[in-house]
Order: sequence, then C-alpha cells, then structure tokens
Amino acid sequence: MRVLALQFYRFAIVATIAWLIRDVAVRQRTQGESPVTASEVVSLLPDAASLRPDDSARDGLFVLDRAGRELGYVVRTQPRCRDIIGYAGTTDALVVLDRDWKILGLKIHASEDTTSYIQDIAVDRRFLKKWNGLTWDAAAALDLKAAGIEGVSGATMTSMAIAQSVKARLQSSRDEIVGAAAFRFAWRDAALVIVLVLAGVMAFGRPAWRHRWKRPYQVFLVVYVGLIAGDLLAQKLLVGWTRSGIPWTTAPGLVLLAVAALLVPWTTRHPFYCHHVCPHGAAQELLGAIRPRRWQVTLPASVIRGLEFLPGALLAFTVVMAAVALPFDLAGLEPFAAYIIRSAGIATLTVAALGLVASLFVPQAYCRFGCPTGALLNFVRARGATDRFSRRDAAALGLVALAALLNWKYLSLALWIKGTA
Repeated sequence: MRVLALQFYRFAIVATIAWLIRDVAVRQRTQGESPVTASEVVSLLPDAASLRPDDSARDGLFVLDRAGRELGYVVRTQPRCRDIIGYAGTTDALVVLDRDWKILGLKIHASEDTTSYIQDIAVDRRFLKKWNGLTWDAAAALDLKAAGIEGVSGATMTSMAIAQSVKARLQSSRDEIVGAAAFRFAWRDAALVIVLVLAGVMAFGRPAWRHRWKRPYQVFLVVYVGLIAGDLLAQKLLVGWTRSGIPWTTAPGLVLLAVAALLVPWTTRHPFYCHHVCPHGAAQELLGAIRPRRWQVTLPASVIRGLEFLPGALLAFTVVMAAVALPFDLAGLEPFAAYIIRSAGIATLTVAALGLVASLFVPQAYCRFGCPTGALLNFVRARGATDRFSRRDAAALGLVALAALLNWKYLSLALWIKGTA
C-alpha cells in the first residue's frame, strides 16, 4: 500500500501542476491583462458574486452566485477583435447572457478610444439594448443594417466598431464550435502505433531477440522517428498541450505515444520512452558503441551530484515559462526539435550537438544530466518494493507550490516580469 500510495502521489503531482498551468492559461486567455470582475455585471445579474473561466471555444466566463451556482455568462470582445478599431482605438465590450444563452445586455469594460465618445455610448441605452433577447447564434448571424443598428450620434465610428466586434466575437466562437476538427487517423498515426508495438517488443520481448536487434532498432529510431517523422515528446509539446488542449482528434498517434510514455513506466517500472522510443537516446547509445574505450571519462561524485540537479532546474524553469507565458521558445532547452532539420533553431541544434559530443566521453550524458522530459518521465516511474519518499519527491512538492503561486498571482507576476524584461 505504501508503494502504491507513493505512485499515486507522483502522478497526482504531475496532474496538479498541469491543472494549475492549464487554469492560469485559460484565465490569461479570457481575462488578459485587464480582468473582468463580477461587480461589472451586477446591474444585469444582481446575484453575481464571482466569475469562473470557461475552458472551451467560447473563451468566456461563467457568472456564479455566492453558492457557486451558474447565473449566466459573460464574454468580452477583446483581444479577439483587436483588428476592429473605432475612431482612435479598440474597445473591449462585455456581452452578458443568461443561463439560456440569451443576451441580457452589453457593458463597456475598457477602451483605447476617445473618452468622451465612450461616455456618449455608455449613456445611450437604446444602442446598448439592441442585442437584448437575442441568442448567441442569432447575434452572431445578425445583419447590423437590417436590424437597424446605427452609430451613436457624435461617436459613430466608435459605436459601430463595438457593434461589429460584438458580432465578430460571437461569430468566431460559434464557428470554432461548429467547425471543431473531426477525428482523423492518418498514416503517420498508424506508423506511431507500429513504433509503439516495436518499442513494446524491445522492452518486454525475449532477451536474446532484443539483444540481436538492438542496434538495427536504434538506427530505425534515429532515422524514422527522429529525422523522418519528428514525432517526439518535449517540454515545448507538453506545455503547449497543457495550455491549449490535447489534440485527441488531429494527432491521436502522438497522444497515444505520450500516454504510453507516462503509463508504461508508472505501471511496469520500465523506462519505456527514454530507452525504446527516443531517437536522441538511441543516437547517444550508438555513438557510445563505436567510440574508443579510452575516451570515456569518469566524473567525480561531487560533479555528478551537481549535474543531477540540472534537469529538475530546467523543469522548474519550464513551469515558470508555462505559467507566465513569456515569449521564450522552450524548444531551445532540448535537442529534439533539431531532428526536424529544416526548421530547427540555433539553440536546439547547439543543445543536440553538445549532448552528442558529451556522450562520446560520458555515456548517455544528456539523458542523465540534461533532459527535463526524461526527468519528468523518470519521476513517475515505479521502482518496486524498495521505493521510498525521497528528496526528489519533496522537490516535486515544491514545484507544485511554485505552480500554485504563479496561478494565484498570474497577472501581477506577468506584468512585473514583462516590465523588467
């Protein structure tokens, strides 16, 4: 029971960090740098007490009462409609709907336009009530001219920009929902399934057979999985999925690969992905097999202990980047994007080259001392009856605390870091 509890603890750690990053990403997308508050919709929904981000194509906020019951919904026109500009700038309008998805009214949340024009629109109740009673879909399909929606006198450009942005905002989400990608299983996904089957044979097949085919299989991993397909797990990919959603319908093979990479070591104690799928690990092993024995370097224990902190530090850095959403390309932390040579950046090519050169002197140098993705997969791996709560497990709890802090203070931290960058 102790070992099983420890395994569930580790999986819960990973799931909690992913949820915290996902939650802050949804709030960044729906709330931006100027969060909507419940007080702004009280005039239309008197019992409004709080708002909850909606993780769907609508990208809005559920309006809740003090008991947490849903009262309605609010969606803002910015930043999706940033290209619709009034007289002197964009206006962020709120569309407030009831539980039946009928519009209760519009509110002005913020604007870069002329203040006097915005004030004129705010007091023109006739203009703001033109959408009242319409459903989301009806408003998205509304013909503004046929509906008699005209600009407010003295603020025509600004008011018509608001009208156009309301229609465009509702229409874009409606079209996203209707046009959601259907499930697609292509040849590339089938090829990944074959790779997983072969990896399973290499991980659990007869030792004699595995030994005989080990080198040809590693060459296959480098050539096909790395250079041809390029379907590799990396922090860039995992963070993207965490923030934006998992592509179940458009890349089922890659999703299956990620599931296997987490669940197989968690249930069987075998380091499945790192040892039997990753082409960079295979490339290091192939180089180790041909290098002269005299090249091998034995590192001092103190150096090894220091280097072993690097993958965890890179994971902590990744958590910060994922939560704050700074413009940093996480692909540059790892070598995996280097296998897609036509689009590889300098940073990832450098990491790949250094990792391969280092493996000529220290076996599996990058896997041991540089790979944050490998550290993540190794963290969830079962270790049997002798497994104990370790310093690594305590450090993982610290990562949860870091993710929770970034989730709680996402806006102030993001603005502070961006201001000092």
